[in-house]
Amino acid sequence: MSYGDEHGYGDGPGRTDDGFGGTGQTRTRLPDGRSGDLYGGGPRRPARSSRSLITVVGVVVLLIAAIAFANRGGDKGGAEGAGSTGGGAGAEPTAASGVKPVTGKNGTIPAGFPHTEQGAASAAANYAVALGSAEMFNATSRRDIIRATHDPATVEDLLADIDTAYSPAFYQNVGLNADGSAPAGLTFVSRTVPVGTKVTGSGENTATVEVWSTGLLGLAGEGSTKPVTETWFTITAQLKWTGGDWKITSSSQSDGPTPVTGDNRASTADDIAKAVEEYGGFTYAR
Repeated sequence: MSYGDEHGYGDGPGRTDDGFGGTGQTRTRLPDGRSGDLYGGGPRRPARSSRSLITVVGVVVLLIAAIAFANRGGDKGGAEGAGSTGGGAGAEPTAASGVKPVTGKNGTIPAGFPHTEQGAASAAANYAVALGSAEMFNATSRRDIIRATHDPATVEDLLADIDTAYSPAFYQNVGLNADGSAPAGLTFVSRTVPVGTKVTGSGENTATVEVWSTGLLGLAGEGSTKPVTETWFTITAQLKWTGGDWKITSSSQSDGPTPVTGDNRASTADDIAKAVEEYGGFTYAR
């Protein structure tokens, strides 16, 4: 959701080839504890070493957007068994389609998406938001998010590896306390904001969806040495219709498309912290 990692969600070593083994099993590229250039010098960075977690089902990298959104790119293979593809058909309109957002939810995450391409696109966008949230840094809420967004067949093995990855050393490397909480007086910011979606492949019960996104990550507040910065990335998610809803089976992430940085003056750390506290997120639908 990480989905990676990735997970923009650095060139640091990731777990791309190790993990759980053969096809049908879940493997995860997990944060390697390096802060890399996440909060580095220039206004534009080629990659981020931590922004999400990456799950691998078989040989396909699944990107879970959390703080380890490392924009390393990845396999963009379509979902297994996918039928028709939408490539080359041009962008779908982003204007409202008249289909109302889902009213159901799984915890705090929207649920009950339609068994349609539009439903898969809405699910992918909403899952990217959840997997890129600050709640991924709390052990309890992280488990809830993973269970709500992923194919049940992959969840338990994935959770065990993810809990190991979110170690005290990893938290400290990204500026948090050893338990994952923000230092006193600072607000931890981790958000993924979908800009648009594109369905590039679909079958009767499978779909491949690209989610073009921007992300915010850092610590806001007086004295922060890791200011909130932005990145742009595209998540390619493979989804499966299971248990009456769309769930993630695997995904990958690549950098950009990245627009030219504007002339806006950067806000103060206190302004950013206030904005994060006052502005909520969205339920995404078309």
